[in-house]
Amino acid sequence: MAELNAAAPAARPFIRMENVSKVYRSGGNEFLAVSDVTMNVTEGELISLVGPSGCGKTTVLKILADLHGHDDGTVEIGDPANPFTPGRDVGMVFQQPLLLKWRNIIDNILLPAEILGLPMKSARARAMELIALVGLKGFETSRPYELSGGMQQRAAIARALVHDPRLVLMDEPFGALDALTRERMNLELLRIWTESRKTILFVTHSIQEAVLMGSHCAVLTSGPARMADFFPIDLPYPRRLDMRQSPEFGAYSRRIYDLLGME
Repeated sequence: MAELNAAAPAARPFIRMENVSKVYRSGGNEFLAVSDVTMNVTEGELISLVGPSGCGKTTVLKILADLHGHDDGTVEIGDPANPFTPGRDVGMVFQQPLLLKWRNIIDNILLPAEILGLPMKSARARAMELIALVGLKGFETSRPYELSGGMQQRAAIARALVHDPRLVLMDEPFGALDALTRERMNLELLRIWTESRKTILFVTHSIQEAVLMGSHCAVLTSGPARMADFFPIDLPYPRRLDMRQSPEFGAYSRRIYDLLGME
């Protein structure tokens, strides 16, 4: 067997954030939204961003989506050989599905393809594949009000994937669901991620959800807003709900509790 070259350079991360900070300014006042964000993300990972309300989780997503600039630090996504274009390469999922009530499900899913001017024949074929992937086959012509909250959020996930983005940003996507539906959607998203292998940043304020979902976890604290840690979660995939009873799961949860000053 050939020996590994120990001097070989590490693969370039898909996302590199180093000492990133953002300050909001209004009427002569300044508010530090987030500071010291440092993480390297490999393409295809699912990253949990966990922390209390107001700690800057959404701000991090907005910086990555190029909706906000940053004041200090470095943000790099992609590489010169394969440039990253936020308008084309980002898919967004919000806490509420935000489906257009006058459109049926497939037409809601197709909206990003229409906005980007993609060929609609191939986009519709892609939408049908995603409808099957998220478990909505048979509901293509249904209106949003005819679907449960969990089904609507599945449609929102399909909409975020229809234009084949390289990065999917999810801002507390299951926060408005009841506990049982939320658990089912956790497992559903893990299945979708396993099959799609998209890079996903998943914002949550639930410590158990962050541990269950993430290949890595970023912990953000408030007062002041800062990134306290970024570490791998070495639990096997596919993840299962009963893993929450394991000592390893408990150790990761306690680590986050400690970082948030909740012990």
